Amino acid sequence: MLCTLVKNGGERDNAGMDYDVIIVGGGLAGLALAVALRRSRLSVAVIENRAPQRPEGWDARIYAISPANARFLDAIGSWQHLDATRMARVGKMSVRGDAGGELEFSAYASGVGELAWIVESSLLQRELWESAKRQGNVELLCPAAPALLDVGDGETVLELADRRSLSAKLVVAADGADSWTRAAAGIAVDFQPYDQVGVVANFTIERPHRDTAWQWFRADGVLAYLPLPGNRISIVWSTRADHAQELLALDPATFCAHVAAAGDRTLGALTLLTPPAGFPLRLMRAPHTVTHRLALIGDAAHTIHPLSGHGINLGFQDAKSLAETLLDCPAHVDCGDAQWLRRHERARREEVIALQSATHGLQRLFGAPQGPLALTRNLGLNLVNRLPVIKDVLVRYAMG
Repeated sequence: MLCTLVKNGGERDNAGMDYDVIIVGGGLAGLALAVALRRSRLSVAVIENRAPQRPEGWDARIYAISPANARFLDAIGSWQHLDATRMARVGKMSVRGDAGGELEFSAYASGVGELAWIVESSLLQRELWESAKRQGNVELLCPAAPALLDVGDGETVLELADRRSLSAKLVVAADGADSWTRAAAGIAVDFQPYDQVGVVANFTIERPHRDTAWQWFRADGVLAYLPLPGNRISIVWSTRADHAQELLALDPATFCAHVAAAGDRTLGALTLLTPPAGFPLRLMRAPHTVTHRLALIGDAAHTIHPLSGHGINLGFQDAKSLAETLLDCPAHVDCGDAQWLRRHERARREEVIALQSATHGLQRLFGAPQGPLALTRNLGLNLVNRLPVIKDVLVRYAMG
């Protein structure tokens, strides 16, 4: 199928394929960046192979959106258009260790409205796509796929698979952990597999969740229950690859029984809403996230273990930071200049490194065999739970 160029719902021919910014990847981070540039003087193109679609029923890909990122999405005009009946508030979080450790977080006790919002990936992506489509300075090239990247002194040329040629002052890689754009630019990254798979699924529940998220650090991995609207939850079970395959091979009734038992039957019996799916987990670090005429955001720039729930939040903050850097760029400064782009890189480095290190450390700590370390980690949970000041600091850091 030939690519079509969509602008405000219409089509145009191949003329005038010069832009200030080309974003490769129409996922959440890439689209958020495009929408955040809605009031800029910059012309923006988004390259995406497939327009977002809403699945029937409930999307198994669920994100916990921090209040800081809800504010960001609201500021760029997208949050307020989301269907509130498809979103759930997290008012409380209950963390359980594997040897009696307990840690509770409460929005009420911390004096905030919510700890997070649970939102379907497709709901967010579709709204951001529609927002970008309405923008006068954004063109959505879809379906389209990049084929050749040539980074020059004065501009970057991107050739598509259908032989169309685009040029821009800046190309943004927002095309995921296995980024084609990053590889084409010659940026090598460090992948560290966890030898784990994240098993996801949605369920109806017997007992109400009362706006509570649960997380169990178990001998076989980390299990999270995330509230959905009504009597529904979504789960992420980060577990060994062999155990994940066993879970995915179970019939629906047996799978539901396993997930309910692993969660101490906290919500009673579970009934499957969406078929379970699995995705491999790995840590990815990039030596740098900007070079001349190129910037990396979202999973193209970094990945972390999902136990913290911060993967997409980092991506949204990347988009916010890069948008601010580009909006602040004076007219006489080339927005693709590496010196200017390093403002964005410096602004994001601390949070990314801190969260990668923290989640990696927790995964190693709770992934260790039973023994003295098990006692230490569970005592640590109980100690923090008795220190309201530290708990409040952790809540406010997680909220952004």
